[in-house]
Amino acid sequence: MNLSPESMIDVIPYLTTGLWYTFIITIVGVAVGCVIGTVFGLMRLANNRLISTIAAIYVEVVRGTPLLAQIFFLHFGVPNLIGFSMDALISGYIILAINSGAYIAEIVRGGVQSVDKGQLEAGRSLGLNGYQTMRYIIWPQAVKIMIPPFGNQFIISLKDTSLLATIAVGELIYQAQQYTALTFDAFEAYFMVCLFYLMMTIPASLLLRYTERRLERS
Repeated sequence: MNLSPESMIDVIPYLTTGLWYTFIITIVGVAVGCVIGTVFGLMRLANNRLISTIAAIYVEVVRGTPLLAQIFFLHFGVPNLIGFSMDALISGYIILAINSGAYIAEIVRGGVQSVDKGQLEAGRSLGLNGYQTMRYIIWPQAVKIMIPPFGNQFIISLKDTSLLATIAVGELIYQAQQYTALTFDAFEAYFMVCLFYLMMTIPASLLLRYTERRLERS
């Protein structure tokens, strides 16, 4: 086996393009997923049985099926049914948002439920209605609890973007595949892919640990 340091340098322009796509897809997908997850997480806490059941079905279906199957279903299956093709990048945004939203919904549900029920009673005793109690008392405390799992979900979603290479989204894995097809330098290309992922996940993990320590002290 011949290792080529030159190939590790040559693949960097390809991976830089892939890094941009990976980062943008993660940011947009998780941001939209936060909105979806917050809505469905609060729906799961609703007293209305129909609303909570709808939210529970969404969460269980998404969490109970592989992300790769969801990618193929949305990008190939749904367009085949409706007769309308979808751009791979748009599919990537939608899939990551739907997938991360299901996990974030459980984070939101767990965060709100972890706040002492006495806080709700305290809000009511102050004359606040249900919405005001949630906004001014429950939600600020729940957000502090939710920040660490939110950070973990961001890192997971960042790594999950690699599966979008299967539908030709130009993220890191796809760019490495293109480079390998031209040069056959697979070891060098995928070694650099791993390095690029570590360059993103390690700082994110350190920032998450720092945030957790700050929250514990506060």
